[in-house]
Amino acid sequence: MGPSYRLFVCLLLWGSLELCNPRPVWHDESQHLMPSKPPAVMVECQEDQLVVTVSKDLFGTGKLIRPADLTLGPDNCEPLFSMDTDTVVRFEVGLHACGNSVQVTEDALVYSTFLFHDPRPVGNLSILRTNRAEVPIECRYPRQGNVSSWAILPTWVPFRTTMFSEEKLVFSLRLMEENWSTEKTTPTFQLGDRAHLQAQVHTGSHVPLRVFVDHCVATLTPDWNTSPYHTIVDFHGCLVDGLTDASSAFKAPRPRPETLQFTVDVFHFANDSRNTIYITCHLKVTPVDRIPDQISKACSFSKSSNRWSPVEGPVDICRCCNKGSCGVSGRSRRLRHLEGQSVPRSRRHVTEEADVTVGPLIFLGKTRDHSVEGLPPLPSVMLGLGLATVVSLTLATIVLGFTGKRRAASHPVCPVSASQ
Repeated sequence: MGPSYRLFVCLLLWGSLELCNPRPVWHDESQHLMPSKPPAVMVECQEDQLVVTVSKDLFGTGKLIRPADLTLGPDNCEPLFSMDTDTVVRFEVGLHACGNSVQVTEDALVYSTFLFHDPRPVGNLSILRTNRAEVPIECRYPRQGNVSSWAILPTWVPFRTTMFSEEKLVFSLRLMEENWSTEKTTPTFQLGDRAHLQAQVHTGSHVPLRVFVDHCVATLTPDWNTSPYHTIVDFHGCLVDGLTDASSAFKAPRPRPETLQFTVDVFHFANDSRNTIYITCHLKVTPVDRIPDQISKACSFSKSSNRWSPVEGPVDICRCCNKGSCGVSGRSRRLRHLEGQSVPRSRRHVTEEADVTVGPLIFLGKTRDHSVEGLPPLPSVMLGLGLATVVSLTLATIVLGFTGKRRAASHPVCPVSASQ
């Protein structure tokens, strides 16, 4: 019992049988290294499981243990079947099986469990010749590597489902310079100018998309449900503002499928002293390979030809703009929203559509409004010019008088005597 007792104490103190094995020693006669016996417990950490091999001579005393006395983990998993002639007992369990615990450290995933040896009396005997033992087992996997050999399956999800779950589309409506190259730095306009607007969608890694301006309305505040209001685009892409005395129109062709540009003639609301407006547009997208139709279109009215024409797609998709029979109008959408029905609103990151507002746009329709641009009013300019003229004439008079006096002093007049 002496060696067995010392081994049991070693297990309790060090927690590992490897530290309890005798170290290699030098034989005095042959002077060759005499290696120790292989470990009584060996662990192989595989990709998705751990394999534990236990020697039946667990304590190194020659007394063989029974496989039925060995279990693994808190769930007491049993070993694989082994013959009586086998010298080892094997366990093959999953990393998350048998109650194994996992710990995440800074650089590794650590799976921990225990090997239990719980001897029971044989037959009718009430004695034991081996001790109870508990051997800790640990497998460490580096976090920087991939320990799985399974193939990475692509997510073949339908277009609508993918876009709804990831929500990566970003819509924008910007005020541009006349050449469309850069964004406008100052939002000020004179009546008679044109506002250049650019609608765009940033698709990220999605399939190519085409953006449409479904509905646009101008209001005095950012809230598009207030009054007064003026409809610019209606009936799913009909630029109705061009039907009046304005020349508002979509720009064709597009620079890119995900960009749509259009112009709006500057205006202001009658009987209202405010000179700022906000333009809110309902934007939506379709796959770029889908042919435009009456619901997804961009149509402008030409006064010269007295007909509607699309930016792309069949010509007949714009015929419904004459009667407004293209579907639910923007006005109907506003009324339903005011009545409390569900209408999409104020969405910046959505699946296929969004309401985006640009503004305020400042209109300089009166003379006094030029001060906003940093220019002085006209009466001030005239007054300044008059004062400058008076000062200049006064200075000129003083200079001329002073110069005349100096000339008279430098040439004195001598008296002339008559000869007799």
